[in-house]
Amino acid sequence: MLENVVFYDGYAATVDEPLPDGVIRHDNSLVATRLTDELLAKVQTTLKVRVVVGALCDNYDRLGSVNLALVPKGAQTYVAGEVDRIEIARFVTPFMDMNKEPTTVPYEWEASNLVPILKDPDLLAEHDFWFELSIFGVPYAANDEVAGCAGRDDTQLGSLLLYTDSTREAQDFSVLLPLAIGEEFNNYAMGASDKVGTTRKTVSFELPADTQNAQLVLITSNHGANQGGEEYIRREHYVYVDGELALQYKPGRMSCEPFRKYNTQSNGIYGRSPRSDQEWQSFSNWCPGDVIDTRIVPWGAASAGMHEFVIDVPDATFADGQGNFPFSLYVQAR
Repeated sequence: MLENVVFYDGYAATVDEPLPDGVIRHDNSLVATRLTDELLAKVQTTLKVRVVVGALCDNYDRLGSVNLALVPKGAQTYVAGEVDRIEIARFVTPFMDMNKEPTTVPYEWEASNLVPILKDPDLLAEHDFWFELSIFGVPYAANDEVAGCAGRDDTQLGSLLLYTDSTREAQDFSVLLPLAIGEEFNNYAMGASDKVGTTRKTVSFELPADTQNAQLVLITSNHGANQGGEEYIRREHYVYVDGELALQYKPGRMSCEPFRKYNTQSNGIYGRSPRSDQEWQSFSNWCPGDVIDTRIVPWGAASAGMHEFVIDVPDATFADGQGNFPFSLYVQAR
């Protein structure tokens, strides 16, 4: 879908650098390409999404994502904020020095739940599907710290690949409700939670018809690198659907050591020597160089009409009014 697209300073004015045919740049950290009829015809009953990030002149850990945009059929471009979009994958880049090996890091997600979306005849009648790759980055530290990066504004390389086969039956969903993409979720900003001072977010939505089976697809990640920040404290997350507990989770891996090799720039997260599992579990919500989990929340049968999703992280404090849990959600039903 995308091969070695260059990303640029996320805070700077959008560059006018050339792009491969069929690729558009929304801003320096977001590009998109249409899923052509030819490629769509190759999609079978399963789907995996793969991203490969290459090191350029950003040597810090950054957030990236893959999104699917539903764009009016035949449009040659679109405004991201004016069309329905869902986040289908999220990841964190490693601390990378472009002069040291390895210079790339791969990420992969199981995403077969996208097949019924991509093959939905009603959606296809009105929309083209565009895959977006977002990799935020800034070059300022690397300008001084990485040989060859002085004066440069290119931050990462990004590639996006899809893998498909017919080893399993296709999932059966015919309703898609995009509800949130990258929304702020914290306890201090107006609108980022149900009420300032709480880390609880309620999303109301309407099912157009009775459904035999439904699921919610949720992505969150915990950020806040200040002293006592949320990035370093594992919190219990509670998900409710219509008042019933549907999922409870605490983010974080057993260990980040499998991703150490990709962190070729020295940094305070990995340190100079391996950490024990206990050490990693004492502070890390995610690993630079790893995926952020996409969480499927089974719901089952549900009736037509209004419903309520709630995510609650009651122990979150957001010290000094800093940090965020970017929140994405969509519903699939049949």
